[in-house]
Amino acid sequence: MTLPIEDYGLIGDTHTAALVGRDGSIDWLCLPRFDSAACFAHLLGDTDHGFWRIAPAASPPPGQGEPLPATRRRYVGDSLVLESEFDLPEGSVRITDCMPLREHSPSIVRLVECSSGAVEMRMDLEIRFDYGSVVPWVRRFDGQLVAIAGPDGLALWTTADTRGENMRTVCEFHLREGQQVPFVLTYFPSHGEVARPVAAQYAIEETKRWWQEWADLANFEPHRWRDAVVRSLITLKALTYEPTGGIIAAPTTSLPESLGGERNWDYRYCWLRDATLTLSALMAAGYREEAAAWRDWLLRAAAGDPSKLQIMYGVAGEKNLKEDVLDWLPGYEGSKPVRIGNAASAQYQLDVYGEVLGALHEARRTGLEPAGPAWDLELALMDFVETGWALPDDGIWEVRGPRRHFTHSKVEAWVAVDRAIHDVEDFGLEGPVDKWKSLRGQIHKEVCEKGFDAERNTFTQYYGSKELDASVLMIPIVGFLPPKDSRVIGTVEAIERELTLDGFVSRYDSERSEHVDGLTGREGAFLACSFWLVDDLHLIGRHDDAIKLFERLLLLRTDLGLLAEEYDPVAGRLVGNFPQAFSHVSLVNTTVGLLGKAQGFTHEHRLAGIEPAVTRVLGLQQRLRRRRPAMGS
Repeated sequence: MTLPIEDYGLIGDTHTAALVGRDGSIDWLCLPRFDSAACFAHLLGDTDHGFWRIAPAASPPPGQGEPLPATRRRYVGDSLVLESEFDLPEGSVRITDCMPLREHSPSIVRLVECSSGAVEMRMDLEIRFDYGSVVPWVRRFDGQLVAIAGPDGLALWTTADTRGENMRTVCEFHLREGQQVPFVLTYFPSHGEVARPVAAQYAIEETKRWWQEWADLANFEPHRWRDAVVRSLITLKALTYEPTGGIIAAPTTSLPESLGGERNWDYRYCWLRDATLTLSALMAAGYREEAAAWRDWLLRAAAGDPSKLQIMYGVAGEKNLKEDVLDWLPGYEGSKPVRIGNAASAQYQLDVYGEVLGALHEARRTGLEPAGPAWDLELALMDFVETGWALPDDGIWEVRGPRRHFTHSKVEAWVAVDRAIHDVEDFGLEGPVDKWKSLRGQIHKEVCEKGFDAERNTFTQYYGSKELDASVLMIPIVGFLPPKDSRVIGTVEAIERELTLDGFVSRYDSERSEHVDGLTGREGAFLACSFWLVDDLHLIGRHDDAIKLFERLLLLRTDLGLLAEEYDPVAGRLVGNFPQAFSHVSLVNTTVGLLGKAQGFTHEHRLAGIEPAVTRVLGLQQRLRRRRPAMGS
């Protein structure tokens, strides 16, 4: 039985990540990268598809009953080190989980400590490579238990006595107050040497220190939302692929947007849709180095034929993200199909041009030094936008129905042209600014005429449509119209009436939009869109309503401060891939706006400039960049 999404915590090493359940089970892990095949896929299957559980022996064996949940769990300070505590009549035990910052081989460290009394514990390790489909060859080698299949190898080191049982590795051990047992699982390529284990206690302490020092860089003074912002920033860092600077949307695939439904997508890739918002959040928090790395990833990924700009890429900029279905996995709570890869990568989405040009302009505006021939790339993108803006596209939400003239897409085409004009005027770059100004006016006029329903006083999903779409909430945020414009206010009010459930915003009416997305079934409220509604309410002067909705959104976070892609108000549960970078980025940017700082990518309607504490953070960033934990066996 799979746990609710809310019951999982995240650990990671900025190369990959694992989900740790409240019952002490790691049910999802891809090695060695975010987008590698999973060796623990219980999250999307059952106990035959790989997991690693350490729990009190009083808990039923995996797959044989309701597991015993941890009494308490928390991250240690501002870190990605997770502690889970189990209170039992005979005593209490604490399990500490982390992934040390990687030097060579990725590892998971688990330390079991008895804090009072005496407790019987059990470990169950079932390794199943290639998303639960491959049973490894297991042997003992040099004091470790080694599992190998195909290109992959895992080595388990522990002081406990393990044995094989029903194609699993298990052990029982007894702990008294003050005693501890370490477990270290390390990945290595099967053709290479077996990896040596790290020292568990030392690895945990170094991992705590590294994350705390990184979190201390955050450019946020103490306020009532600081903890939520810092946890979101830590999550965003955890979803960053350190070698390239690419930031994935989520570490999971196929967690359903509708429980039991077919809206199940692979989010282990980097979306251009998130570019400007992500860069703004990093810069607002003072993380210039991470923002520069994301900007540089963006430049590399976008290089090539402008007409073939993809909406997403792999963590190193890979373009071929061929979609496939894993038919041996039953899916999360029966939600099929389970997909890897993402066919939407081949879609034509006009909004990505606005996102790329907007992000590069934001980088210049906030003082990031240009990286290589950035302006040459932007000129090439603008050459395409001059004609490409008039084409129908697939829209921001990757709908798999017919192409349309989506209103948000046209607004983002306007953003692309507008930011190019500002680059020329504000930074002395060379470009045909008079021609671009004419084009900007043309796009603006068409959107206001064809994307606006005057009878209902609202912008619509696409030209000529009566349907609403939450993406048009971006209109005042990007500066397309002033916040107090009657058309903006009318759009906000229409979305409140027709696209909210219990106050939270859906992307569009999924139950009535089969003709748009080609799928059936209701999806949850999209959390990023709900944060955009907060932004708009604040901008149009409804400050109390904005604060009220924002604080309701904060209550949707798990006890560990994590957010999924969506929230189902009917089921009262988080849904979609987890944790979701877009949700956490939106939380950060909305907080910045509510605190009176600009989100950075507006122009005429900017609230105030952001002044990151550059002097304060650069020295510590320089030290952290090179100082990874050096851990021996």
